[in-house]
Amino acid sequence: MTQRTVRYGIIGFGRFAERAIAPAIRRARNSAVVALQKRSAEAARKKADECSIPLAFGSVDELVHHPDIDAVFIVSANSAHCPETIAAARAGKHVIVEKPMALNVPEAELMVAACAQNGVKLMVGHMVRLSPIVRRVRELIVSGRIGSVKAARAEFMYDARISHRTWLIDRVVAGGGPVYDVGVHCVDTLRYVLAAEPAVVTGTLSPAPTVTSTEESAFLAMQFPDGVMASVFCSYTAPFRRVMLEVIGTEGIITVPDFTSGDQLGRLTLTRGKGDSPAGVTAEEILVPNLYVEEITMFTDWILGGQEPEINGSNGLLNQKILDRALTL
Repeated sequence: MTQRTVRYGIIGFGRFAERAIAPAIRRARNSAVVALQKRSAEAARKKADECSIPLAFGSVDELVHHPDIDAVFIVSANSAHCPETIAAARAGKHVIVEKPMALNVPEAELMVAACAQNGVKLMVGHMVRLSPIVRRVRELIVSGRIGSVKAARAEFMYDARISHRTWLIDRVVAGGGPVYDVGVHCVDTLRYVLAAEPAVVTGTLSPAPTVTSTEESAFLAMQFPDGVMASVFCSYTAPFRRVMLEVIGTEGIITVPDFTSGDQLGRLTLTRGKGDSPAGVTAEEILVPNLYVEEITMFTDWILGGQEPEINGSNGLLNQKILDRALTL
């Protein structure tokens, strides 16, 4: 394909898209944001004017059939991810969809199939594994610096009362609570740094989900090959945001606070032991770029003939399978 600019339309344009996704598309290599969609044409036109975006649509169907759009970034509510991905694929548009990929595995499978059948590319927004500090964790594990890995844990908690997404605990719209919203980042990161798939997944959910409401906190236990155990704790009911990744080996422990964030100087510590006490703490400071810019650049490069990214639709489906198993009571 001749090198050109990939023109993006953003579906479900809200606060998150305005604050993070539209600016990231503008910063990403060979990428441009040319359209947005909201639930009313009037609201879409007003927001497009405010954000200097040329095209505005009140329906997904209108946006995906416009000839001046090459790809869509879907940032709408979780329940819309599947139908909107299928609509875009049938219209010949490439799709990057925010996590969680879908409400369940059957939906995710339909999305992968629709994109394959229509010859378009599908990527899911698991951008955390693109972080150089997360990649450094994997490098340290592979190098043997912490010996044989025995366990790992990831946590992501925050106060969901500050969120503008009023549907967060509505199971019909969200599919799941913090497991889907932020636990999925923990799951994908653990799969990446351990370079393996969990054989066993169980979830403890509080309160137990109902037909209409999601869990508010969850603990996931996973068993990986070679007996490696991993856990995820995620919650909407914390007094403040806290994020952590830790990998425990026979010769050392790697710890990374706030491993999901970009546009910051991240800090990784490797603590070795001696005589059953901590010793030899090594700290690394690693510059983490804007991860939304990184994922959009990766997707654009793929559309323009580059290598298929590791956060493709198939990877999203693997994560969805784990989420579904975690929510099975």
